[in-house]
Amino acid sequence: MLITSALISGLGLGSMYGLLALGFYITYSVSNTVNFSQGSSMMLGAVFAYALSVKLGWPLGLAAVGSLALCGVYGLVVEWVAIRPFARRGSNAWLMATVAIGIIADNLVLFTFGKEPRGFPMPAGLTGSMDFFGVGVSPLQIAIPVAGLALAGLLHAFSRNTRLGKALLAVVQNRDAASMMGINVGLAVSIAFAVSTMFAGAAGILIAPLFNVQSDMGTMFGLKAFAVAILGGITSAWGVMLAGLLFGVIEALVTALLGSSYTQIVTFTLVIVALALKPDGLFGRAEVKKV
Repeated sequence: MLITSALISGLGLGSMYGLLALGFYITYSVSNTVNFSQGSSMMLGAVFAYALSVKLGWPLGLAAVGSLALCGVYGLVVEWVAIRPFARRGSNAWLMATVAIGIIADNLVLFTFGKEPRGFPMPAGLTGSMDFFGVGVSPLQIAIPVAGLALAGLLHAFSRNTRLGKALLAVVQNRDAASMMGINVGLAVSIAFAVSTMFAGAAGILIAPLFNVQSDMGTMFGLKAFAVAILGGITSAWGVMLAGLLFGVIEALVTALLGSSYTQIVTFTLVIVALALKPDGLFGRAEVKKV
């Protein structure tokens, strides 16, 4: 029963890591940059949803949509302020700039939202407990990985079945050729950052009822998600999602069997070992360089 409970919990956590890691994948694929404030994007998703649903009394569904829209705006700000000015000059200063803008966001929330953790109300219909292979679990623990995988599938379908998605794929494959075909590469990059922060915001909304909502809730999630993105092979969408699930399950099993004191030690040691054996990630492929 302990193992089953850990597996269920791990799949929920893993889907959150996977959603955050998908954000890294999207921006890296389109612009060869990443947003190191992804953890802050997750926190903002939870905080915005709390403010809209609890403080303003919006229905939860509408609050979630509004929260995701605000997260998308945050992604645009990150790209315009912390990425574009440096990328245009060929500078790697965007690395520090995205870290800095995340710290600014965390502290702005700290000053306005407060430092006290807030409990997010459980969505109607997901309260109580249900029997799952002999283990009592919250329906939300089942809904989280289902929603996470559904969002990953939605991204896959969007990128292959919509005009905008195909335009983004074209930019991924060859920026210069996409530009010559009339695709606005700058706009594609902005959209990629907006989508990536919306994925992080969705992770924050999904996990908010199980964790307290506070200004620093996304810090460790963001760090682990970046590890997941590298572990899965940052150029593979399904790879980072599978790596997220694997990371979450291992983390939950270590916590259940050895205790929380060993969780970070064991999981990050395994990440180092895995990358030493497969430097391009578990599901990534080595880049082919033409000479």
